[in-house]
Amino acid sequence: MRKVSEIMTDDVVTVTPQDNVYEVAVKMKENDTGFIPVVEGGDKLIGVITDRDLVIRGIAEKRPGSTAVDEVMTKGIKTASRDMSVDEAAELMAQQQIRRLPVCEGDRLIGIVSIGDLAVRNVFADNAGEALSEISEQVH
Repeated sequence: MRKVSEIMTDDVVTVTPQDNVYEVAVKMKENDTGFIPVVEGGDKLIGVITDRDLVIRGIAEKRPGSTAVDEVMTKGIKTASRDMSVDEAAELMAQQQIRRLPVCEGDRLIGIVSIGDLAVRNVFADNAGEALSEISEQVH
């Protein structure tokens, strides 16, 4: 059984809680992503900020571009470990209805695994498809 460490992306763009939402938006544009982990002390994961966070908690609440990341970020997120099986990661993503899962050693961010990482590795096509279908289902 393959492990998360075999498929995760380990070159992760991050921001700090003191960065502002404008800086996050620029990083998202430059890196073609809608998801950036928020870290303290270089690599301690404390949350994530998504393009949806910027819209819902930022723009829709009329917060300026100078608003600190920690005012709009998502906290209390689930993480994977490098030794977690790909099946377990896909299941966790489906349960949480998320497309990206931070990978940590303790509280230290070491990578990200995404639905794309699962799908690109043909071995995991079924897992990725199942996870994505559960993520994409409407919650009633």
